[in-house]
Amino acid sequence: MVLDPISTLTHKNPYTFRFSEFRRKKLRPKSLIPPISASLYKDIWTRDEAARSRHQRKHQRVSVEMEDLLKSVSKTTNEQELYAMLSPFKQRPLSFGFMVSFLSREPDWQRSLALLDWIHEEASYKPSVLAYNLVLRSVLRAKQWVVARGLFDEMRQRDLTPDRYTYSMLITHLGREGMFDSALALLLTMEEDRVAADLVLYTNLIHLCSRMCDYDKAISFFSRLKESGIRPDLSVYNTMINVFGKAKLYCQAALLLREMKENGVTPDRVSYSTLLSAFVANRKLVEAMSVFADMNDAECELDLATCNTMIHVFGQLGKIKEADGLFWSMRSRGVEPNLATYNTMLRAYGDAELFGEAIHLFQLMQKQGIEQNVATYNNMIKMYGSRRTCDHEEAENLVEMMQMKGIEPNSITLSTIVSMWAKAGKLDDVALLIQKLISSGVEIDELLYQTMVVAYTKAGLVEHAKRLLRELKRGADNNIPMEIDVRVLARAGQIEEATWAFQRALNTGEVRDISMSMFRCMLELYSKNKMHINVIEVFEKMLHAPGGLVPDSSTLALVLDSYGDLRQFEKADAIYREMQERGCDFSNEVHFQMLSLYGLKGDFNAVASLFENLDSNLNMMNKKELRLLVSSIYERANRTNEKSSRAS
Repeated sequence: MVLDPISTLTHKNPYTFRFSEFRRKKLRPKSLIPPISASLYKDIWTRDEAARSRHQRKHQRVSVEMEDLLKSVSKTTNEQELYAMLSPFKQRPLSFGFMVSFLSREPDWQRSLALLDWIHEEASYKPSVLAYNLVLRSVLRAKQWVVARGLFDEMRQRDLTPDRYTYSMLITHLGREGMFDSALALLLTMEEDRVAADLVLYTNLIHLCSRMCDYDKAISFFSRLKESGIRPDLSVYNTMINVFGKAKLYCQAALLLREMKENGVTPDRVSYSTLLSAFVANRKLVEAMSVFADMNDAECELDLATCNTMIHVFGQLGKIKEADGLFWSMRSRGVEPNLATYNTMLRAYGDAELFGEAIHLFQLMQKQGIEQNVATYNNMIKMYGSRRTCDHEEAENLVEMMQMKGIEPNSITLSTIVSMWAKAGKLDDVALLIQKLISSGVEIDELLYQTMVVAYTKAGLVEHAKRLLRELKRGADNNIPMEIDVRVLARAGQIEEATWAFQRALNTGEVRDISMSMFRCMLELYSKNKMHINVIEVFEKMLHAPGGLVPDSSTLALVLDSYGDLRQFEKADAIYREMQERGCDFSNEVHFQMLSLYGLKGDFNAVASLFENLDSNLNMMNKKELRLLVSSIYERANRTNEKSSRAS
């Protein structure tokens, strides 16, 4: 259980001290420190000023070997033994520098705590922030949060102001343990103490906010770091690239690479790969390709993850030549391909319909003894199914081959086979497979469920599809969620059935936590069939659904398109502004769509206003496309005016 270092001061301390006789008197009245259970009363952070010697004596220094002293101290098992072993040095004290070095090398947190007591109470050394920091470091490493908080309070009671290293250690360790509230509370205390943060502390704060997904605060700390005159280092820049990427502020993330170079900080592999991952995760594949080009220009070493990502990107963009070149050059770049690399390349070949290359690579994997998994076979089976000849026999042979090797087909395998058989008109085989799966008790997931319904529907066997749904319901003991029914029917293009299931899910309350995917499936179904009124109705229900669902950019684009086709420009504008106020992250597509709607309405003041806002927005990536769109809006309006003039 993770303990909060503040709240646990009023609860039982779960930790046991080996120095069991370790006791202290109180430095301040009881009311200043929350009480601890008497059975576990340690008072390890308070001392009686009267018990400490009031005078400092000058003593003759004594020469002692550090290693010998450490060895002797390590043999002590309680406070009395430790004090007895150190008793000769009360009259002939060691230098304070020696004691500080000694503290820094003591690995046991309890022993270092007892040493700190001896230094102050027995040897009468003057309290030091450095000594406290060394003990605090040991205590934090041992995750003794109550003790750490006590040491922090004791420093302040001794009129020692914790320095930036004190705060940095506390905030860092608390943040790592997920105690974010306590860490940020200490930050406020630090500001009250007027302790200036350094690069290390700012770095830790930014990491902390990033882990909390509080990207605004992370960006704020980054700005404060630069305003204080501290130059960010490579670690800070890499962290902020990740923060901007997760906050979907892609332009700022990309600009950091330029800022790094201007400040003499050379971007490394992590810098480029972090930005690359941010673009790919949000389907900004062209931008990802641009980052990879910059990475190559900078002659930055590639790693396996970057290569796999870029093979996927090139494949998705149809740039199979680039994907192929990168794959076959990996070993010469010092990067060894793994199974994911081969599977990604197989999929790219299949999507590009380069069947010969895919078969060659598949056979090469077998010759070289490269382990193949279900994803490998699924790529090959899908490739055979996508060929114009639909070579289902070869696909079936692959299924047998994978089973012989102990690789069990998954839902993707079965879905691909069902689609192939349906395409080849082998509906009897489809029916037999379905019955076999149901009778064998195999759990049929949403993908396979949907593929079966689509197969029957495309063959015109709607009744068969409906019967399948009923059989699946019975076979699963009515445990198939209504939400899956909605998604499957919608993706299968069954408008009436999907509408009925959707209304039932909403009205009967069968779906408690309605997901965005169910609404999106219905929106796509209605939009595809030009049922714009239904699109708007579903959207309004989504906004009022339990849980406060917020549409993403693609969903909002469908809705704006429907408002435009219905010529309801005012409502489109109201929704656009409302979603902005809710903090929705809009893609360029949504902004461009709204510009087009303003143009269709003939509201050129709104066009100019929105264009000005977008053009000045640093996060707007496609400024050239924005200007071309606005130009086309005005040109279309001019042509319309010219036609009207001629007609009159």
